[in-house]
Amino acid sequence: MIGRLLCQSSFFLSRSLSPSDDVPPYFKMEPVATQIHLEGNRLVLTCMAEGSWPLEFKWLYNGTELTRFSLEYRYVIPSLDRSHAGFYRCIVRNRVGALMQRSSQVQVAYMEGFVEGERSQVVSQGEAALIFPPQIHSFPRPGITWFRDGRKIPPSSRIALTLDNTLVILSAVAPDAGRYYAQAVNDKNGENKTSQPIILNVETDPIAPSIIIPPRNTSVMVGTFEVTLECVANARPLIKLSITWRKNGVLVNRGLRDFGRRLTISGPLVSDSGYYECEASLRSSSAPSVSAGAYLHVLEHPQFVKEPDRHITAEMEKVVDIPCQARGAPRPAITWQKGQSPISHLSQRKIFITGDCLVCLIFIFISLSLPCVWPSLHLCTADRVLASGSVQLPRFTLLESGSLLISPSHLSDAGSYTCMASNSRGIDEAAADLVVWARTRITNPPQDQSVIKGTKAAMTCGVTHDPSASVIHRHIWEKGGAVIDVKSSPRLRLDSNGTLHISQTWSGDIGTYTCKVTSVGGNDSRSAHLRVRQLPHAPENLIATLSSSERRTINLTWAQAFDGNSPLIRYILEVSENNAPWTVLLANIDPEASSVIVGGLIPARSYQFRLCAVNDVGKGQFSRETVVSLPEEPPSAPPQTVIASGRTNQSIMIQWQPPPESHQNGPLQGYIIRYCLSGLPVDCQMKNITNPDQTNLLLEDLIIWTNYEIEVAAYNGAGQGVYSPKVTEWTLQGVPTVPPGNVQAEAVNSTTVRFTWSAPSPQFINGINQGYKLLAWEPDHEEDVTLVTVRPNFQDSVHVGYIAGLKKFTEYFTCVLCFTTPGDGPRSTPLRIRTHEDTPGPVGHLSFTEILDTSLKVSWKDPPEKNGILTGYRISWEEFNRTNTRVTHYLPNMTQEYRVTGLTALTTYTIQVASMTSKGQGQLSSSTISSGVPPEMPGPPTNIAISNISPRSVTLQFKPGYDGKTSISLWLVEAQVIGVIGENEEWVMVHQLANEPDARSLEVQGLNPYTYYRFRMRQVNIVGTSPPSQPSRKIQTLQAPPDIAPANITLRTASETSLWLRWVPLPEWEYNGNPELVGYRVQYSRLGSKAGVLSHIIPDRQEREFTIEDLEEWTEYEVKVQAFNGIGPGPWSQPVHGRTRESVPSSGPANVSAFATTSSSVLVRWGEVPETDRNGLILGYKVVYKDKDAESALRFWTVEGNTTYSVQLTGLGKYVLYEIQVLAFTRIGDGMPSSPPIFERTLDDVPGPPVGILFPEVRTSSVRLIWQPPAQPNGIILAYQIAFRKNSSSITSANVDVLNPSARQYTATGLKPESVYVFRLTAQTRKGWGEAAEALVVTTEKRAHPQPTSRPVVPQEEVQARSVLLSWEPGSDGLSPIRYYTVQYRELPDSNWTVHSASVNHEATSYIIDKLKPFTSYQFRVKATNDIGDSEYSEESEAITTLQDAPDKAPTILSVTPHTTTSVLVRWKLPPEEEINGILLGFRVRYRELRYDRLRSFTVRTVNSPSANWAELTAPYSVRNLTESSLTQYELDNLNKHKRYEIRLSVYNAVGEGPTSSPQEVFVGEAVPTAAPQNVAIQSSTATQLDVTWDPPPVEAQNGDIQGYKIYYWEFQLQNETERLRTLFLPELSVKLKNLTGYTTYMISVAAFNAAGDSPRSLPTRGRTQQAAPSAPSFIHFSELTTTSVNMSWGEPKQPNGIVEGYRVVYEPCTPVDGVSKVVTVDVKGSSPLWMKIKDLADGVTYNFRIRAKTLTYGPEIEANITTGPGEGAPGPPGEPFISRYGSALTLHWSSGDPGRAPITRYVIEARPSDEGLWDILIKDIPKEVTSYTLNLDTLREGVTYDFRVIAVNDYGYGSPSAPSPSISAQKVSPFYEEWWFLVVIALVGLIFILLLIFILIIRGQSKKYTKKTDSGGFLCVFSSRSPPRPSPGSLHYSDEDVSIKYNDLVPAESSSLTEKPSEVSDSQGSDSEYELDPSRQKTHSFVNHYISDPTYYNSWRRQQKGVSRPPAYGYAQPDTVAEQESRPHPPPLPSGVFSFLLNFSSFI
Repeated sequence: MIGRLLCQSSFFLSRSLSPSDDVPPYFKMEPVATQIHLEGNRLVLTCMAEGSWPLEFKWLYNGTELTRFSLEYRYVIPSLDRSHAGFYRCIVRNRVGALMQRSSQVQVAYMEGFVEGERSQVVSQGEAALIFPPQIHSFPRPGITWFRDGRKIPPSSRIALTLDNTLVILSAVAPDAGRYYAQAVNDKNGENKTSQPIILNVETDPIAPSIIIPPRNTSVMVGTFEVTLECVANARPLIKLSITWRKNGVLVNRGLRDFGRRLTISGPLVSDSGYYECEASLRSSSAPSVSAGAYLHVLEHPQFVKEPDRHITAEMEKVVDIPCQARGAPRPAITWQKGQSPISHLSQRKIFITGDCLVCLIFIFISLSLPCVWPSLHLCTADRVLASGSVQLPRFTLLESGSLLISPSHLSDAGSYTCMASNSRGIDEAAADLVVWARTRITNPPQDQSVIKGTKAAMTCGVTHDPSASVIHRHIWEKGGAVIDVKSSPRLRLDSNGTLHISQTWSGDIGTYTCKVTSVGGNDSRSAHLRVRQLPHAPENLIATLSSSERRTINLTWAQAFDGNSPLIRYILEVSENNAPWTVLLANIDPEASSVIVGGLIPARSYQFRLCAVNDVGKGQFSRETVVSLPEEPPSAPPQTVIASGRTNQSIMIQWQPPPESHQNGPLQGYIIRYCLSGLPVDCQMKNITNPDQTNLLLEDLIIWTNYEIEVAAYNGAGQGVYSPKVTEWTLQGVPTVPPGNVQAEAVNSTTVRFTWSAPSPQFINGINQGYKLLAWEPDHEEDVTLVTVRPNFQDSVHVGYIAGLKKFTEYFTCVLCFTTPGDGPRSTPLRIRTHEDTPGPVGHLSFTEILDTSLKVSWKDPPEKNGILTGYRISWEEFNRTNTRVTHYLPNMTQEYRVTGLTALTTYTIQVASMTSKGQGQLSSSTISSGVPPEMPGPPTNIAISNISPRSVTLQFKPGYDGKTSISLWLVEAQVIGVIGENEEWVMVHQLANEPDARSLEVQGLNPYTYYRFRMRQVNIVGTSPPSQPSRKIQTLQAPPDIAPANITLRTASETSLWLRWVPLPEWEYNGNPELVGYRVQYSRLGSKAGVLSHIIPDRQEREFTIEDLEEWTEYEVKVQAFNGIGPGPWSQPVHGRTRESVPSSGPANVSAFATTSSSVLVRWGEVPETDRNGLILGYKVVYKDKDAESALRFWTVEGNTTYSVQLTGLGKYVLYEIQVLAFTRIGDGMPSSPPIFERTLDDVPGPPVGILFPEVRTSSVRLIWQPPAQPNGIILAYQIAFRKNSSSITSANVDVLNPSARQYTATGLKPESVYVFRLTAQTRKGWGEAAEALVVTTEKRAHPQPTSRPVVPQEEVQARSVLLSWEPGSDGLSPIRYYTVQYRELPDSNWTVHSASVNHEATSYIIDKLKPFTSYQFRVKATNDIGDSEYSEESEAITTLQDAPDKAPTILSVTPHTTTSVLVRWKLPPEEEINGILLGFRVRYRELRYDRLRSFTVRTVNSPSANWAELTAPYSVRNLTESSLTQYELDNLNKHKRYEIRLSVYNAVGEGPTSSPQEVFVGEAVPTAAPQNVAIQSSTATQLDVTWDPPPVEAQNGDIQGYKIYYWEFQLQNETERLRTLFLPELSVKLKNLTGYTTYMISVAAFNAAGDSPRSLPTRGRTQQAAPSAPSFIHFSELTTTSVNMSWGEPKQPNGIVEGYRVVYEPCTPVDGVSKVVTVDVKGSSPLWMKIKDLADGVTYNFRIRAKTLTYGPEIEANITTGPGEGAPGPPGEPFISRYGSALTLHWSSGDPGRAPITRYVIEARPSDEGLWDILIKDIPKEVTSYTLNLDTLREGVTYDFRVIAVNDYGYGSPSAPSPSISAQKVSPFYEEWWFLVVIALVGLIFILLLIFILIIRGQSKKYTKKTDSGGFLCVFSSRSPPRPSPGSLHYSDEDVSIKYNDLVPAESSSLTEKPSEVSDSQGSDSEYELDPSRQKTHSFVNHYISDPTYYNSWRRQQKGVSRPPAYGYAQPDTVAEQESRPHPPPLPSGVFSFLLNFSSFI
């Protein structure tokens, strides 16, 4: 198929896309269908295809892809194995299309060895031995040859080889015993294998004949070559064995082979089919023969033996036989068709006996329905009737021969008939045409009828005649031989078609009716019997008496009832127990019975019985009730669920449940508890409990650790019931009461003591002996006990144990005790012993003093471990590494110092001291020292290296430090744990290595996995301990799986399909790996189920709870948790168990069926709900049904209990199709209804009255009425009957007319004017005429609309909660009778009018309005309707308020949460106000304990009384009334801890209580803490750490054990962005919050948590960290870059970590400039401004800028590089400027240059003093169109010569500057009166007047001179020739170095540097001296001030080379405000005009 599709698609592609010369792929050769290859061979598969290239090939294996498309046309398997067997095919494609090759099956030939090993089998002598070949894996199936002793075993009379290679040895004898081998040969690969021997043993017992291999059923086709049947038999002696074959009992002699074991039939025919039997017998023997048989079926295609004639003619009403006979095997099935329609569906069968033949008549009818297959019947041969095919119509009969018999034939039978013979092997057909002619006859004769009294009977008499003739016929009806006059009674009517109608049938109509038809075409008559039935009468004289022979049984007797002319079907017996509602007890009592025995009743109860009879009409009246009471009996069942559990070692708690209520047999009065020692012949003790409500008892004063048998029985007033089955329970174990005996202890050596003892008597152990404890302790140190546990030895009488590791030569008290699980028994009497003496340990505190050149003093102390009695000391010394110089002295035990003399000066000696006991010399204490050189404190080790890092250990290599002129006696290793984010812990000692002075490496163990460590070392000599070494590098130990499982695992029910799992997460130090990879794995499975285990991964290491979803309802699960990290998982936790909550059933019952029993009842049956869908205990069922064709609400029929699976729905509508479903319900609620719904229609009945009768046309002599069909048609309407008469006349005078069912109007004529007529309209169904509707009409033309009714009234006593009785008085009918009333209502205050009913009876004057809302105000109105129309509505009634009713709905429980350990908080939402139905008065809370702990033994069982059964799992409800109607929550307290509760809620008003809510479950005992931790305090520890302490919540608010705390902390006012959480999983009361931001205010809140959840948070508490170094500035930005300057700005640190005091800016060229590397450092004080202008840069040089902020100290730097000069795309230089001067103004002129890559946007003018000053921007924003600019000389410094240049600016930046302009002086031109010549003239004039005005002229001349000097030299007065003062604003720091050295543009800063070596680049060092001006003096603007705040700018230089000239500095001042500069975060825009030079030009200080 795939290949064809591919071909088609490729053909389409080739037709639509490919050129005409392209060829689609095609196969030159298809592969073979099957190919076999040897395993291990190379296989090459080729895809031989051609077509237009390129061709691509793809291979498939068993339909799956092996390769992708490629040019390789072969697929190669280098070495075949059996897994390669399968179907291979290739797909080839090119651009034209694709093609799929035929599959080729590759089979791999292989053979393995025999699977089985050596085996043996035994056979009795004479029996047949069946030796089955051993199993072997091989392809193809190998040939098997049998061998014995190396010889092949051929078949013989005793040896048979079966078809499956089984070796059969018949009549086995002793020589047959031996070893047999099977040899398997694979004919494909030539391999052969020999099996292991099969050993046969023969026992010598006689054997009767037996058939070993019986024949088998076999089927073959006719034409098969041959067929063989096999039968292998055995007997002894085998020579007398005879095998004979029979076919169907006839002996067969031909085809026998292999000693008669095989029967071969060559060319089998159908006649060879039969039962073949082989019989095995012993000749001349009395042994019985045996036989076995099998069927041989020989199959054959169908073949016709007799075919019908092509044309057949028959007379109507005659029998027609159409022959058809076929043979075949199996026997063909004969089916007939008329035309194209099958003759099928049997409608009726009649079987009768004719002679000695069984005849089956099958009546059929013709239709187009599906064929119906009927079983073949072996009946009579010849032309006897046989049902063996598909047939139709009651006149057609299929004969055994296959012929079709039509009796009688009808005209409609004419047509073409086809006979088809078919079996499993094929089909054959034959056809015939039938022609039928007819005569006059009754074709629809009357049928026997049985009608119900009062209904209608219709006797049909339909006639047919030949259609070719016109025949007139007449009908005559007779009853009992008398002709019926249909006109004599209005109940009789004869239709034209001959049908006789009889209405209102009664008993007088019973009889035989005959219809006679007469005509010229023939006469005919038919008869039928009419029977009138009615309901049976009630049985009489019902009497109930107690049975004298059986308990709990009564006898009921009654007198037979009248059967209502219809045989009784059954009796129905109903019972009422203790005045309960009546229920059906027996629904099918034999109708012939007059008594019944009722058993299984419950004692002490009163029963009422009643009986009714049922016939096919229905159920009759019930009899009178009879009452009987049963006497009380002792309880017949024991108490249930008896559970015993040991509480202490002398008490057992016994618990039980009462006997089932049905077995209590009377009110319980108490219980008897009987208990005794288990298995001992002792009397039992009794406990009598007189309180029947008590269900538990603590049995006390029992024997310790003793097994008791306990029984419980209930008793009532009649006596004691049966005891429950015995339960056994042990009292708990006690501790032994006697110590072990014969305790002895002796020291084995210096550290070990040997104990021996005997076990105490078992009767004193009081439990299971868990072992013994050996104890040893030193005198006066009883708290320090050495303990060894020894397992009990039950084989030996003497027990032996040892305590090792004791101190040497030490006295101990020893004893032995026995212990059980609860604890230890008494100790034995202590024995005092001493361990043996041993060599001592090293001496203590070896030291050297008084060290001289030739002597020194050695001191020591006693060894801490003497291990015996010291006998002396040994001291020796020798020159270092020269043992031949050793000198040894032995000293008494009291000597602890010794002077060593005779030493050589300045020589190193090794001195050893050891103490001695009687056991020998102890451990040496050794040290080296140089004579004349005192030892010193050692130095620290160095060069610490780390290797061999593992999860828990590392190896340290080190270089020893200075030894202090003596040997090292101890190496110490300290470690420091380094936090993940940098916090460091204290140094801790982790390792020591003693007496290894030459050690150079050591292994440190006991480390934590995945932890950062640093290590340092110390070395110790006799003087002391060295300082620590430098810390090692930081290392991290490797990861390891977690060592522990999560703790405190709890599992709680969350919902119907989920469980809530909680645990305590691992502490951080237990992660053992990367925290980001730590998580948890939850594993869960159904308890006791073999289904797979499910798991879930939780990647959050802090998670401590998980909800397991998608579980099965009401199912117990087992859950485990484990932690894992990146390395692997840790151990599993202990499993915990939990059960999901009970739910509603998830599917409906199975096998739902419905059967209509009457016109108003349906019997519904169903099966059980599948167990997996029950989801709880089924408490009952509900049948849900509704009218399928109406929009009606669902109706429910509830069946309590789960043992009833059927119910009779009554009160249903007649002839209504109902949609029916069944659902089951549990305690939780209703489950899903069954699906799909089933549909069942109730039986039909007589219809109701037609409705809506109106007379739209009324004349004086005629009227026309209209109507609508009955509202309750109760069936299919067949006709309407109208009867009308004058109102004053009798009923018999009425005119009657029958109309067809479609009629909706009728016109009556011939009426009398102005008369009142009564019209009676009746409908008819199949069941008869229904109820009539009557209407009056007046034949007048003076009709009018009716008048309104009176104002309707509602009597207050008729007001109910949901209905009222409305009354009115009718108005005038307007001479047209009222047809109906319409009633409307409206709900006040503002609802619209609504029609309640538009069909109120016209005769009614009152009407009940129902379906109203309780406690609601209404108004009503009425209108009347006659034939003319409607009246006006009546006046509205008074407002009526319905009464209150119980609420309709329950509150909705929103949540039920634990509040404390004994209370829960219930929150709910009120039902809608309209559902309360009154004034809400309060709430009722119902709660009860759910005893789920009993579910382990709970099994699904039947529930007859659900409430009683649920008492096994639940307690009765407790109720609390809440009288506050405004409540929406309530704390339900005083509950039991650790229990699960069910809670329901309802509301109530003054009338009653509403329904209860759905149950909510909650576990009580775990609740979140209700108060927050107290007294939260914060202490600032460091810049990154806050120490937080608190007190726990109050004890009464903890609600359980506090498991830890959660610390929430966040930056002040940034909670949402910065909140973090630290969780402590231990109940500690402090925490150190580390890695915080410096100098930041934090808000901290603490919450406690327990197993249930978190407490409220504490109120946030404020704390602030200390200051720390700030982070780097956030950014560096460069602007206004020219060839020599740049404007730099920066951002504040993102984390200032304190108050920013300033910034340090450092910049330097990346490569030396002119051989000089200049490093400039500038300190900027204050936190603003954040920009600076740099002007002393060189063109085309890359500079590195670094800046860092300072708080308490400097933080990290941020750096950036910038290259001076124009960037790519910047403008070229403008033309060289020239200057024109006019007065005090200068004008610069220039020409435009190259604009670069973007248009020029502006120009900038730079200026500098001509004496090598620095260029600075003078004018900034000159429009791009301008090529000249005028500036005032006042902006320049007078007397200074300046150069100017112009720079163009575009979007790419500043361009190259123009060439400098010619230098020009800023000197102003003096006025003429200041010239010298003018002064001379003035002087001469003055001389003329000197005599007159000399005094005045002198004064005047001096005054003018003074004034001139003042005006021209103001600035010079400020700056004299001396060095100017250094302005130092608050934002600048600088040093005093080189203050006197002047440079034209700069003030020397803190430090200067100028390196002479071109390769050197050095950093500047800040000076500690600072000089600051008073900030109040910085009120004016100057170049100095400008660059101080712009920001302040300095160059730092080192000493320059000699000869460098430093021109004097200049400064200018201009008033300005500092505030303007300080308020700008970036450099301010340069002003234009006269101030621009002052604001932008460099100042020189």
